[in-house]
Amino acid sequence: MSDTPEDPRRRHSAPVVDGVGKSASRAMLRAVGFTDEDFKKPQVGIASTWSNLTPCNSHIHALAERASDGADAAGGKGVIFNTITISDGIANGTEGMKYSLVSREVIADSIETVAGCEGFDGLVAIGGCDKNMPGCLMGLARLDRPSVFVYGGTILPGEGHTDIVSVFEAVGAYTRGDLDLIEVKQIEEKAIPGPGSCGGMYTANTMASAIEALGMSLPGSSAQNAVSQEKRDDCEAAGAAVLELLARDIKPSDIMTGDAFENAITVVIALGGSTNAVLHLIAMANTVGVPLSLEDFTEIGKRVPVLADLRPSGHYMMSELVAIGGIQPLMKMLLDAGLLHGDCLTVTGRTLAENLADVAPYAEGQSIIAPLSAPLKAESHLRILYGNLAPEGAVAKITGKEGTRFTGSARVFGSEEEAQARINDGTVVAGDVVVIRYEGPKGGPGMREMLTPTSAIMGRGLGNDVALITDGRFSGGSHGFVVGHVSPEAFDGGPLALVENGDTITIDAEANTIEVAIDDGEMQRRRAAWRQPAPRYTRGVLAKYARTVSSASTGAVTDRLD
Repeated sequence: MSDTPEDPRRRHSAPVVDGVGKSASRAMLRAVGFTDEDFKKPQVGIASTWSNLTPCNSHIHALAERASDGADAAGGKGVIFNTITISDGIANGTEGMKYSLVSREVIADSIETVAGCEGFDGLVAIGGCDKNMPGCLMGLARLDRPSVFVYGGTILPGEGHTDIVSVFEAVGAYTRGDLDLIEVKQIEEKAIPGPGSCGGMYTANTMASAIEALGMSLPGSSAQNAVSQEKRDDCEAAGAAVLELLARDIKPSDIMTGDAFENAITVVIALGGSTNAVLHLIAMANTVGVPLSLEDFTEIGKRVPVLADLRPSGHYMMSELVAIGGIQPLMKMLLDAGLLHGDCLTVTGRTLAENLADVAPYAEGQSIIAPLSAPLKAESHLRILYGNLAPEGAVAKITGKEGTRFTGSARVFGSEEEAQARINDGTVVAGDVVVIRYEGPKGGPGMREMLTPTSAIMGRGLGNDVALITDGRFSGGSHGFVVGHVSPEAFDGGPLALVENGDTITIDAEANTIEVAIDDGEMQRRRAAWRQPAPRYTRGVLAKYARTVSSASTGAVTDRLD
C-alpha cells in the first residue's frame, strides 16, 4: 500500500494504518475483518458498556452492532470495543457499592485509553446504568473527537407499576411488619421485567435527559424504551451522525459549552431529576474545561420550576413519558419561555432551536408534565445548602412533599451498615436526623449511595418524620428529607466528623442552610480532639481513588486541575 494524501476526517487513523511502514498494523486488522477499502475510511470506535450482569446493559451489544452498521453505511468503518459497567441496584447496601462512583472514572479512562491507542477518528458511546453516562461523556470530552452518545433506554414497568425502588421499599415495609416474606418475594419477582435502566426519573434517566439537553445525543435518544425499534434506529443514526460530524469537524468542545450545561441543568430541574446530576454535570464540565459550580444550580433553580410528576417523588415512570413524546416537547416549552439557550450547537450539526422547531406540544389531557403556568414546584427541587455543617456545600432533593424545614436530634453512625441495622431494628425514631459519615469520596472511599437506608426509612413509614444527612450520596430513587454530598467530608475533618448524638440539627430548604446547634468554642474543642481514621483501603483501585479524588463539591473527579 502506498502513501496517500491525508483525508482530514482520518487524522487519527491515518498514522496507524497508512503507508508501507504500517503493514504490521494492517495485518492485525485484516485478521478482524478489515479489507483494503476499509483502511481508506474514517474509523469510528463504538464504546459499548454491554454486560449481562445488569438489565440496564444486557441488551447493549446488539445496539452497538446497530451503531457500527450505521457508521459503515455512512462511509466509515465501525470498530466495537467494550468498557465496564457495575450495577448499583445489585451492589446497594454492600461494600461493593464503594466501586460505583469509581466506575465512572474507570469508564472515562478506558474509553480514552482505547481510542487514544487505536487511533479512532470519531466515537459512539452507548451507556445504560447510571455511571456509564457521565463516564462516557468524560471520556469523549477528553479525546475531543467527533462523537455521539446513545442512551441504552429505559426499562418497562413491572407488574403492578413496580420498579427496583419498589423492591427496596418492600424490604423496609417487611421490617415494619406491613409485608410478609411471600409478599416481598412477589414484588421481587415482578418488578424487573427485562432490559433497560431503572424506570423512574432516577439517575440513569436523569443523566440521559441531561445529555440530550446538552446536545451530545440525537433528539429523542433519552426517552426511548430499551427494547424498541426507536432505540435500534437511534443507534444506527448515531453511527451515521459521526461521519457528518467528522466532515464538519464538530467536536465535543464545540457542543459542551457553558450555555449547553445551563440547558442541561434546566432540563434536570424541570424533570425533578436526581441529585447525582449535580455531581456528574460538574465533573463533565471540569473535563471539558467549562467552569461549573454548585452556585450555578442555585441561580438556575431560582427561575426554573419542577414540571414532571415522575418517580421517585411523583407517580409516573419514564416509559409513560416516552409514550407522550419524551422530553422534546418539554424542551420546546422551556425554549419558548426563554429558559433554554437555543443557539447551542448539537450533534445533529444544527442548533437546539433548529432541532426543536417542528416539535409539537404534548397532547391535551396528559398529566405527566405540568404547564409552566401551574408547576409542581415554582423553584428547583435541587437545593444547595451551606452552613456550619457544610461550609463547601451540600445537595438536597426537596420536592416540598416532605416539607421544607426539619429540626431534629442527631443519631450518628460511622457507616451505612451501622445506620441500616439501627433503622431496621427500630432504634431510629421520629424526630431523628440520621447522620451517616465517613462515606465520602475519600472516606468511603467511593461515596456510596444511600438507597438502602432511605428506602428502609420510607418503608418503615418514617419518610416525613426522619431526615438523613451524609457525606455520601443518594440514588436517584431516594426520596424524603435527605441531604448528601456534605463537604468537606468527615474523613477530611469536615464538621460532619464533629457531630455527636443528641446535637440539634436544622435543615432549611428555603433559606438553603444546614446547621448544627454548636457554638464555635465547642466546635473548636471537638476539632482539637478529633483524629483522622485510618484509610479503609491501602492498595488497589479504591486506595488509588481515595488518593486522587477531589471533593464532592467539585465533582469528585480524579484528574482535576486546580
